[in-house]
Amino acid sequence: MDNPQVVMIGLGYIGLPTAALIASKSIKVHGVDINPKIVETINKGEIHIVEPELDIAVANAVKQGYLKAAINAVEANAYLIVVPTPFKAKNEPDISFVESATKSILPLLKENDLYIIESTSPVGTTEKMRALIYNARPELKDKVYIAYCPERVLPGNVMYELVNNDRVIGGVDERSTKKALDFYSQFVSGQLHPTNARTAEMCKLVENSSRDVQIAFANELSLICDKANINVWELINLANKHPRVNILQPGCGVGGHCIAVDPYFIVSEYPLESKIISKAREVNNFKSFWCAEKVQSTKLQFELKHGRKARIALMGLAFKPNIDDLRESPAKYIVQRVLQNDNDGEYFIVEPNIEDHKVFKLTNYIEAYNKADIVVFLVNHKEFKDIEISDEKVVLDFCGVFNK
Repeated sequence: MDNPQVVMIGLGYIGLPTAALIASKSIKVHGVDINPKIVETINKGEIHIVEPELDIAVANAVKQGYLKAAINAVEANAYLIVVPTPFKAKNEPDISFVESATKSILPLLKENDLYIIESTSPVGTTEKMRALIYNARPELKDKVYIAYCPERVLPGNVMYELVNNDRVIGGVDERSTKKALDFYSQFVSGQLHPTNARTAEMCKLVENSSRDVQIAFANELSLICDKANINVWELINLANKHPRVNILQPGCGVGGHCIAVDPYFIVSEYPLESKIISKAREVNNFKSFWCAEKVQSTKLQFELKHGRKARIALMGLAFKPNIDDLRESPAKYIVQRVLQNDNDGEYFIVEPNIEDHKVFKLTNYIEAYNKADIVVFLVNHKEFKDIEISDEKVVLDFCGVFNK
């Protein structure tokens, strides 16, 4: 590709859809990923992740010559950093991928270029990258535009939300904010809200921490109701009839690359102040442990009653319904924990959104249900709602599949 206007570093669940969206506006995008298979797949006009409409967007962008993938970055006018920010020990965020991506483009940067971080980052990361850039390239001080703009999309609806959701955009100075606003206005129809980099970084973390706290309340209710012999789904439905109450639905924990992770970015930096945020993480993590223990106790009760081991169907591995994303999945954790405690049991593991798994042998959901004595619903996938439950089955519905 000659003279791309944008370099996108990271072609995962956010980077690739964003690259395809920008390319759809006849803007040449050079995507970068360290995985050669991903690069090869994209250059064929194909995709390596499941996301509605993404396959069409990528195929069109590649065919029309506006999107190309490679291992290394090239010179452009705008550089977007969309790489993972994993954790070190003790849930401390690791920005080494952001640093590596930034270092990889240092020789390419020139005056008036735009540098944007989209990766979820601890507060102050954008300023640290500014210092890194200026220390390595002092001649560029105050001559490049540096900003932070977090994504806030829902897997399964990414292509729509990238365009229509509002965005918070924070530069390290006002001129950088204005430059980034002009850039995003080319492909985002939602409102663009200007701020500074530190506020934009915290905004991303606060959004997901708020949801984590709300889910923790629902999950804690489910534990209380189980002990009190109350249907938590009915209870929440009735409580939500109050005009100012909106309790979320409980599940088997919290997963994904945002809600299960982002609160730790705050807790690690502000441990004394983030009491509710920290406790919500504990509650949601405990819910997964509790679900695994509930499966174990139900299995033992079955054995005592019937004099044989139960056949168990574990329904779902993804972190949320109707996607193939297993990152930080509580369902996957529960399956692993249940299997670790019983090497001799007969289990049927189900995930309708993936064809195979490197660790688990997968079974069709209908076959799994028919063969199982105990059916454990871990993810509220749409396929499961069509199952007609028999009174002969022992059902553990942790995610409200049959909540009417």
